[in-house]
Amino acid sequence: MRKMRDSGVEWIGQIPVDWKLSKIKHHFSISSGTTPKSDEPQYWDGDIVWITPADFKTDDVFVSKGHRNLSQEGYRVSSLQLVPAGSIIFSKRAPIGQVVINAIDLCTNQGCLTAVLNDDSNVRFYRYVMSIATEEFELAGSGTTFKEISATRFENILLPLTSKQEQTKCADYLDSKCSKIDVIIEKQQAIIEKLKEYKFSIINEAVTQGINPDVNMKQSGYKWIGNIPKHWNMVYAKQLFSQRKDRAFEDDEQLTASQKYGIISQKEFMDIEGRQVMQVLKGEEILKHVEKGDFVISMRSFQGGLEYSEVSGKISSAYVMLIPNRDKVYDRYYKWLFKSKKYISALQGTSNLIRDGQALRFSNFVQVYLPSLDLDEQKQIADYLDDVCPKIDNEIEKREKLLGKVMEYKKSLIYEVVTGKKEV
Repeated sequence: MRKMRDSGVEWIGQIPVDWKLSKIKHHFSISSGTTPKSDEPQYWDGDIVWITPADFKTDDVFVSKGHRNLSQEGYRVSSLQLVPAGSIIFSKRAPIGQVVINAIDLCTNQGCLTAVLNDDSNVRFYRYVMSIATEEFELAGSGTTFKEISATRFENILLPLTSKQEQTKCADYLDSKCSKIDVIIEKQQAIIEKLKEYKFSIINEAVTQGINPDVNMKQSGYKWIGNIPKHWNMVYAKQLFSQRKDRAFEDDEQLTASQKYGIISQKEFMDIEGRQVMQVLKGEEILKHVEKGDFVISMRSFQGGLEYSEVSGKISSAYVMLIPNRDKVYDRYYKWLFKSKKYISALQGTSNLIRDGQALRFSNFVQVYLPSLDLDEQKQIADYLDDVCPKIDNEIEKREKLLGKVMEYKKSLIYEVVTGKKEV
């Protein structure tokens, strides 16, 4: 059993008595990149690899290509330096802490810090160390719009230091163990993605074609939905939904829109998520009233369809409330329809302002013609999806929990090895 001592650094904890602590700058030369003018075509599409934090993830070990390359001219005017292969590329913002090794010489943008070895340390060892020091890097970051860690703060972070020989032993051991763990992770991720796609396909098929496999079909006349049962019709959305324009009532509870939970009270949302959200303290008079059973076009509808409100209250004036025609609409059927990929794609097609957070209006909603079918059949379809989809969700949840445990084990293993708590 090797003798241990307190490192004096909280996240590192105990280290072997013959290990030390050392600042990043004692082993690496730190620099950052830049971005040439994007509207100058002569600076781009050459043979010089240029990467941003979007080009790699924390779980990646190496990076060798980005979404764009620089030309020789772009490289020259930017005064960039090629980062030699075998260096560490670190994302300093959005998010802080993704870390990889570059497999080839390349350049980076200003969202990356590059750490070039200036001694004989093992770069794989230090990549492992940095990969589990994310909280420390996060604490060293600053900023209001988004957090960012400066080169100065980054290079002064203390990391565990042992001999080159032991660094290599640790890195080799982790390469062997983590490669096997990664196979398990990848398999679980693939299964989860297949389950999600299976769920989406079931929803799409049920809400656009019904659940009777023997039904006669016809062309709908609308590209987004394709063929529909012969006895269904496509109707103008205004025949099924009207717009609610009521101002918020004095005693209305503040609500929030969420793709995950639908329309729920702001208090409930904060309790579930364990975090605060922006509350309206002034200008409440411009808020809108929502009734239980309304459908809501929110800021995220462009991404994830319409939300259904299980409660009454007040919500952002930027949102659009839809009142179902109860003679023709069974809520739960349209709740599934408005969350189907086919419908979301059709809704996206009503606007050329394809960006996160754009405001979709009632005028967008009515551009998409909707299927109309008997209330009884709507209920049958909704009952079917209410039965099948939770079973798939439960299986996804089980797989995600297992995945989380495996990933946590991997992180714990790396931590134990690179801090010397586990001798290899």
